[in-house]
Amino acid sequence: MKTIKADICIIGAGSGGLSVAAGAVQMGARVVLVEKGEMGGDCLNTGCVPSKALIHGATSGMTFPEAMAHVRESIAAIAPHDSQERFESLGCTVIREDAQFTSPTRVEAGEHRIKARRFVIATGSRPFIPPIPGLSEVPYLTNEALWTLSECPEHLMILGGGPVGMEMAQAFVRFGAKVTVIEAGRVLAREDVEAAGLVKQALIAEGVRILEEMEVSEVAGQGGAISLLLSDGQRLSGSHLLVAAGRRANSEELGLEHADVDRSKDGICVGANLRTSNRRIYALGDVLAGHPRFTHVAGYQAGVAIRGLLFGLPAKLREDHIPHATYTDPELAQIGLTEGEAKKLHGDKLEVVRAEVAGNDRAVATGCAGPGFIKLMVVKSRPVGVTIVGPEAGELIALWSLAISAKLKMSKIAGMIAPYPTLAELNKRVTSAYFTPRLFDNRKLKRVVQAIQRLLP
Repeated sequence: MKTIKADICIIGAGSGGLSVAAGAVQMGARVVLVEKGEMGGDCLNTGCVPSKALIHGATSGMTFPEAMAHVRESIAAIAPHDSQERFESLGCTVIREDAQFTSPTRVEAGEHRIKARRFVIATGSRPFIPPIPGLSEVPYLTNEALWTLSECPEHLMILGGGPVGMEMAQAFVRFGAKVTVIEAGRVLAREDVEAAGLVKQALIAEGVRILEEMEVSEVAGQGGAISLLLSDGQRLSGSHLLVAAGRRANSEELGLEHADVDRSKDGICVGANLRTSNRRIYALGDVLAGHPRFTHVAGYQAGVAIRGLLFGLPAKLREDHIPHATYTDPELAQIGLTEGEAKKLHGDKLEVVRAEVAGNDRAVATGCAGPGFIKLMVVKSRPVGVTIVGPEAGELIALWSLAISAKLKMSKIAGMIAPYPTLAELNKRVTSAYFTPRLFDNRKLKRVVQAIQRLLP
């Protein structure tokens, strides 16, 4: 076997792994990057990029074949940035093989033995397939297999009402498919109840059938004719089944038992500095246990890890300023605490203010002033959570990541000026809603103003 010595060996070329590799090699570290699958990982090839391209196709009126062509074109346009050629041009050694630890300081990948000072595990996650009787015996789709479709399904049954399930439900119903979502709890269960309810009603209005508090007891049939036995005894038949029931970390086949790295059934365990139980080995991204699984989170974690990897500096994760979005129509975005979470944690100290999308002039002028709102949770004059449901919610939430990250008070945020007319004025309007009772319902302030007016020349 060929032995390679490196400062840092990164296993996994998804968002997190590529971010560490690019930063480390350009700052002078010797970097080996090992990836057994496609460069760019799940996000580029089977996750964020293709799903958002498909949603765009459904929204803009493309036919299903046109939209799938747009998916392929989008991936191809972005792929060079994540390619093996680019990272080799930066100075990385790229090995396209499976990787396994053989000791706490060594990894084997194909014919290569890699000895490194530090390792980073960024192997991502895969679709979770629930142990439902009969499921393994029928053809089903996941986010990985969805992109092989050449024709729009006649009736797409979706197992799971999380972000992926709801996004795909709306996209496919817009392509003309009959769509049924089966969810064991409530759809978008991790989101604000009120905001999730608006998204649910929007999908129902477009023709999506949503079955909540419903489990699948058995799966039977064959391609084109799949039957589900539901927990209430009814049978549901459709042409295709999409399993969107969550994710599982890719941590079982890394030989972690040889590396002194602890993991749970949910993934690899790390501290706030992203170090595992072996201080020479870091982990980040979807492979982690108990952390949000989003592409932008992996990128943020890469920045935290680099401080320790390259400079030996202390760095700790914080997650209160990390936003996420569901790209349905209307979009739903969240950062920090939901209203329900904030009430439980802060009680009477919590103030909740809101502004409606219908009151935004840009939304009115562009015909998107439907149901929607921005809801702001404030404690001691600082925002602790924001929920936005409506057009461009994923864009609007970014301001609040800065506000929470910098621990800004509402008075600082009030100084923001948005161009008119823009949807960004919603952020300004909700800030004004916080100060309105303090300014206009304040009798003492009114008396002071009246006294000053009498004194002014």
